[in-house]
Amino acid sequence: MYKPTLLLFVAFFCINCSSDITEPTPTPSETLYFPPLSNNSWETKSIESIGWKTSSVQPLLDYLELKHSKSFIILVNGRIVMENYFNGHDATTNWYWASAGKTLTSTLTGIAQQDNLININDKVSKYLGTGWTSAPIAKENLITCKHLLTMTSGLDDTTDNVTPEKLIYTADAGTRWAYHNVYVKLQDVVAEASGQTWANYFNAKLRDKIGMNGLWLPMENNIVYWSTTRSMARFGLLIYNKGKWNNDVILNENYFNDATTTSQNINLGYGYLWWLNGKTSYHLPQSQLTIQGSIIPTAPNDMFMALGKNDQKIYIVPSKKMVVIRMGEAADNVNLALSDFDKTLWTKISALYQ
Repeated sequence: MYKPTLLLFVAFFCINCSSDITEPTPTPSETLYFPPLSNNSWETKSIESIGWKTSSVQPLLDYLELKHSKSFIILVNGRIVMENYFNGHDATTNWYWASAGKTLTSTLTGIAQQDNLININDKVSKYLGTGWTSAPIAKENLITCKHLLTMTSGLDDTTDNVTPEKLIYTADAGTRWAYHNVYVKLQDVVAEASGQTWANYFNAKLRDKIGMNGLWLPMENNIVYWSTTRSMARFGLLIYNKGKWNNDVILNENYFNDATTTSQNINLGYGYLWWLNGKTSYHLPQSQLTIQGSIIPTAPNDMFMALGKNDQKIYIVPSKKMVVIRMGEAADNVNLALSDFDKTLWTKISALYQ
């Protein structure tokens, strides 16, 4: 689905890509930190200063490098605790988010709703017109924007092609969970409702407001976001703070809460394009099998995640005040979202603080 062949597009613009880091004077009571919008300086905290085990750092770094990682960041309370680059990657290099970028689409959909442009309970055809699928009109009209957010459109998931002739009826909307590219139709919904291109609305309403860099590029049957690792971390920090950047509400908390809790009763480990840890069961992409237990049993139960092909990761852990970012090639075999890498990686991350 997503192949890093588009590295030929390295004529990327990079906003705020300097790598200045400042070490703050410790304070008795630390507030949540947000890096400035005007430059890429970012406060840090040392492993020792937060009481973590320095002896566990090198085993984690060795594993990340062994598993074809390009970058890795841990934020605690907004400050960088670890930031490492591998295999020729650096702080100014853009890399693809793959399906981790689904959460960008989820967030923009929520922003469009709070702007009173859309309602996620409306049928998709209200915005795109009828015939956006090849399903019978009566079945197509069952599909709401919320069904796209929750992967329950009922459309055939055996192809990533989202042209109308390939969006084939399989089951009534809301009765079947299937990981599917059809969620990208939400981008068309937002573009139609806003009267702007998807990229322009995204840049104005999200990217520029939190100091991210990056751009959307076409890849096969999708458009995929590319950015620096710190930009991915900025987004993770926004979501960690329930949609607020400092005191600026980017995404309202009600939508955030809905997006990061179980969204339907089929796959308990799925919100609005976010994966949810710590549930009693979950489904994997391209499977109708219900798997018992937590998605990543070695990670905190309250963690929620943006997971992309070839192990692009945003992990958000409220109980630990943590945001964790990993970008790179596939750790092992090509995978759509989840892999065994997650379980082992979290064994090594948790060794830092246990």
